[in-house]
Amino acid sequence: MTEPVLPFHVAALYQFARFDDCEAIKAPLARLCGTQGVKGTLLLAPEGINGTIAGSDAAIEEVLAHIRGLPGCAALDVKHSRAASMPFHRMKVRIKREIVTMGEPDLDPTDAGEYVAPEDWNALIDAPDTILIDTRNDYEVAIGSFAGAIDPKTHSFSQFPEWVRAHRHEWEGRRGEKPRIAMFCTGGIRCEKSTALLKAEGLDQVYHLKGGILAYLEQVPAGQSRWQGECFVFDERVSVGHGLELGSYGLCRACRRPVSEADQRSPLFVEGVACPACHAERTDAQRERYAERHRQAELAAARGEAHIGASFVEHEAD
Repeated sequence: MTEPVLPFHVAALYQFARFDDCEAIKAPLARLCGTQGVKGTLLLAPEGINGTIAGSDAAIEEVLAHIRGLPGCAALDVKHSRAASMPFHRMKVRIKREIVTMGEPDLDPTDAGEYVAPEDWNALIDAPDTILIDTRNDYEVAIGSFAGAIDPKTHSFSQFPEWVRAHRHEWEGRRGEKPRIAMFCTGGIRCEKSTALLKAEGLDQVYHLKGGILAYLEQVPAGQSRWQGECFVFDERVSVGHGLELGSYGLCRACRRPVSEADQRSPLFVEGVACPACHAERTDAQRERYAERHRQAELAAARGEAHIGASFVEHEAD
């Protein structure tokens, strides 16, 4: 028997483009989302748009058509999924300095590296002279990555440029020529900027995985995969594996880090309050606030309601 189609259409999107007047873009976009009953978050910046929205199929298509009509957005990158209930509580359209924060104001993210399709990725990273770099944060890399990838051990994406400048001499030193570098991230957006950064630094043989890890796990069979572990995702699934099957990790609601099954058995893990990774980072007062938030979320769930404080932002983190 065919499974019923879940009623809500979820669209995760981004596009690097030159927006000269974000304020002029914001109002009509917010108004359209409101009239269509679409909810979620959209971030606007002089470098483009990023976010996740949900609504009916017709409503999402209306909004996506509007966004594709914005300057430089005809080729908008969109990942589609379904949800049984509306995953957001309100619609927010915000203006920021960057749609994914790197802290390089003069960088042109439209001058990115060369895309490599998931089906061609293995050949690139299997080559012995390819330097493979994971551009994600340390807590993401900890639960899974491609075999042989370099882990920058960054806590946030804004630390990545400093790491590149501190280590690029190591890559160039392996040969008397510019290195060939392959980079990857969850859905592709961070690699647009990381590869643009390397090109701005004079490294021109730079490649990145089109669609990110998620496209690779979805399209490449497990038996042919070079991926090891699970992939952290910025939604309520927490982590996924090959075929985008639901992973084994939970989520610490205090620090938003993934929590393994072993960590969940630790005495330092308290649902909604703390985990082994963040227990020492928080004060008693903070943990009390988290405990009250968790209590309110449980009460709301018992009433069949969504609790605003429990929502999860569904786009790649900075």
